[in-house]
Parts: sequence; C-alpha cells; structure tokens
Amino acid sequence: MDAIQQQMFDSYRAAGRGEPPPPLPGRHDWAVVREARDRARFEAVIAGRPARGRRRAALRSLITRIRGTGGRGTAGRSPAGPAGSL
Repeated sequence: MDAIQQQMFDSYRAAGRGEPPPPLPGRHDWAVVREARDRARFEAVIAGRPARGRRRAALRSLITRIRGTGGRGTAGRSPAGPAGSL
C-alpha cells in the first residue's frame, strides 16, 4: 500500500468516525527538514561547535588544501609555479 492509498483509507475511516481527515502526504515535509536542521544547529551549539557556516568552512579548507595555498591565495609564489623557481 502506498502513501496515497493509506491516506484514502485513513480519510474514509475518519469520515466514518466524524473526525477531521488526516493531512495529505508530503504536506509537512519541509517542516520536518527545518526541524532536522534546527536540531543539528542546537546539537552543534551544545557540543561547542559553530552553529552556522560549517559547510562553507569545510569547503574552504578543502579547496585550500587542494590548491596548496594555505589560505593565503597566490601571493609570494612565482607565476610559473614551483618549477619556475629552479
């Protein structure tokens, strides 16, 4: 039984009992995503980590590691790279 069939069954049962019908499938999906994000931020604060910007900081450190710049850009390096300084 998929979600639509279950929702139809629950609606039929609610109508027979005089209760309001259940919400449509997928109606509260974004609310669940927001709650999960808020929970992750809360856990980060409790653990003493920054609550925001963690993905961007991780991506920045990954890029600087790949480039080998150490986060300082290309200042102080020759345009030809390490081979040009021989």
